[in-house]
Amino acid sequence: MLRNHLAEETSPYLLQHADNPVEWYPWGEAALRKAEKENKPILLSIGYSACHWCHVMAHESFEDLGTAALMNELFINIKVDREERPDLDKIYQVAQQMLTHGSGGWPLTMFLTPRQQPFFGGTYFPKEPRYGMPAFRDLLRRVAQYYREQGAEIAAQNEQLQAALAAIVPRPDTGAVLDGSAMAQARAALEKSFDGTFGGFSGAPKFPHSSSIERCMRQWYATSAAPKPDLKALYMATLTLTRMAEGGLFDQLGGGFARYSVDGAWMIPHFEKMLYDNGQLLCEYARAHLATGEALFAKVAHETADWVLRDMRSAAGSFYSSLDADSEGHEGKFYVWRRDEVQSLLTPREYSAFSARFGLDRSANFEGEWHLHTYASLDDIAGALKESAQTVAELIEAARAKLLKARNLRVWPARDEKILCSWNALMIKALSLASRVLGRPDLAEAAGTAVDFIRHHLWRDGRLLATYKDGRAHLPAYLDDYAFLADALLELLQTRWRSSDLDFARQLAEVLLDQFEDKADGGFFFTAKDHEQLIHRSKTFADESVPSGNGVAASMLTRLGFLLGETRYLDAAERTLRAAWTGIKDYPQAHMSLVNALEDFLSALQILVVRGEASSAAHWASVLGKLYAPTRMIYAIPNDAQLPPALAAKRPGETTVAYLCSGMTCSAPLENLEEVTRALKLRIT
Repeated sequence: MLRNHLAEETSPYLLQHADNPVEWYPWGEAALRKAEKENKPILLSIGYSACHWCHVMAHESFEDLGTAALMNELFINIKVDREERPDLDKIYQVAQQMLTHGSGGWPLTMFLTPRQQPFFGGTYFPKEPRYGMPAFRDLLRRVAQYYREQGAEIAAQNEQLQAALAAIVPRPDTGAVLDGSAMAQARAALEKSFDGTFGGFSGAPKFPHSSSIERCMRQWYATSAAPKPDLKALYMATLTLTRMAEGGLFDQLGGGFARYSVDGAWMIPHFEKMLYDNGQLLCEYARAHLATGEALFAKVAHETADWVLRDMRSAAGSFYSSLDADSEGHEGKFYVWRRDEVQSLLTPREYSAFSARFGLDRSANFEGEWHLHTYASLDDIAGALKESAQTVAELIEAARAKLLKARNLRVWPARDEKILCSWNALMIKALSLASRVLGRPDLAEAAGTAVDFIRHHLWRDGRLLATYKDGRAHLPAYLDDYAFLADALLELLQTRWRSSDLDFARQLAEVLLDQFEDKADGGFFFTAKDHEQLIHRSKTFADESVPSGNGVAASMLTRLGFLLGETRYLDAAERTLRAAWTGIKDYPQAHMSLVNALEDFLSALQILVVRGEASSAAHWASVLGKLYAPTRMIYAIPNDAQLPPALAAKRPGETTVAYLCSGMTCSAPLENLEEVTRALKLRIT
């Protein structure tokens, strides 16, 4: 069988379609030129490897000879991996919503003119009429006819769409006073949407919304010294984290989180596991353990980190993108259990404890089988079984190990093994933070190895590339790649100092300012100024499944600017906040990353620089970092480190010393831990 034009691509998603009878092209000059030459409309299909409904549409339509023949006759067919080309996905998701007044999602099915202008679209279309949608074949014929007969109407619609795309981003409020009112509005919006029973900030389908959890934690910390600290904000964060940890969103055997829950109680997930979700959630569980000392949060952080290193790490030390929701053609099959299967694998005592803990003594919760979800506490089970809580915990852990071993023998979900720079950066940041909180040097080592991979394979001639697989790195990097990686380096530098990582962060920041910044209106475009010309250059401020690149950039530039005394970075951060101010004020819950960046910019951001012999400086930093403080950074810098001027001015002493800086103002050297503690107004035990 002849393969189509996807056979040489790196994306596992595109390669899944390389043997389709559809004559798929990757996005590029060949397909676009062919569409213009033949005056055929483009059928643009955007999805990703772990997408369940993408697989359904592929099996129903793209593998069907009749449907493929119709697609090949009427259209130039282009297949795009949204994870490799988020620039295209951002444009055409927005266009689809504007054209249809519906919601976006994947698979995204868009019909374009040969000049890339969208004129109709949708998401999943079934092979036969159902769900209130037409049959895909019928739709293909009608769209092709519309293109042939309604050229003038399409042209007029395109003009309106271009104007609407240009008007998406509001003008910057140059006269606005950047103040804490946005934090108060964000706090109110979070409480209004909060689910007081199961946690979270929406109904079903329910997503983790990591930036909202971080915002709650920061809100609590900001008021923690006040006469009436905001304990409700802390409660919203910790209840959400607890319920997710207890629920089916968390893999109770292998660790790690699925993408979202289809119900409001976090019971049944959409089973795909994404690297970006787990990076963000690992951060939040580590922070919550640091803030509260809660053992559950440490346990979940440990198990999530273990899952990443065990199941998602390449031999070279970088991190894969995702695990599919499906295996053997069925969603969730890898994760769910029959009751008799569990009984056969466990001793009677293990089964009694395990079944009570995870609901096998109740009705099945997923298509006649059981997806594990915590139901009973260890103390309650201990009382019912007349065992000690310690014994019950040991029985459950023994059962978990046996079931995980058995599960690993099943047919695994497909793993998308492409390496995405931005998603790796999110995990590098998470492992760096978790290493300090959990006391696990192996996590910092893994983070550092991933940084080295990126520098070796994705950093070329002073620019980043976005993706890597099978020895091939390609595609110019996006805003998220630069902002997330520089942010991750600042976190890793707090865990272990390496001057080359600081140099790398500075280089990334300089490319951001040179290639991505909107010099006229502030903020950062999603693509560089020398990027391929598309129908629109996106500049987005709202959080999506990952934090806003503009929000992360503003926070990173604020922190790096204060660390290095570099006012250009601080000015760029301020311009970004002003550019986004209308959205931050009007829709704070959609802009939590920018709200957090605003707090960094407005707060008396503390930077503690410890200079000394490497092990002594690291000890000071470890002791001083035992309390949650989101607006404080602590850097242990060895005496022999090569440093830029602003840091080199913080000279070593005869013994270990520390410099405490607030904004641009720094203390004289502090020569013992007690003195530093007093300066921080902390009591460290």
